[in-house]
Amino acid sequence: MLKKITTADARKKFAEIVNQVAYGSESFVLTRRGQAVAAIVPMKELALLQELEDRIDIEDAWKTKKETGDPIPWEELKKELIG
Repeated sequence: MLKKITTADARKKFAEIVNQVAYGSESFVLTRRGQAVAAIVPMKELALLQELEDRIDIEDAWKTKKETGDPIPWEELKKELIG
């Protein structure tokens, strides 16, 4: 179950929240001024999110590999990505 809590309340109840996440498999959305700013989730959910991200990256890499055209030199790509 997803619970919302302000960052101020989360600071006051941090140990309790960590226990609920770690042992109760609960998730929390931290809010500030009514806006969601972060989440605290169990490690198994984080691992699932990372696995999904890896799968998406692999699919994107295969799509890119199949594209035709001239290869882009690494130094040029690095400048574009890093700035």
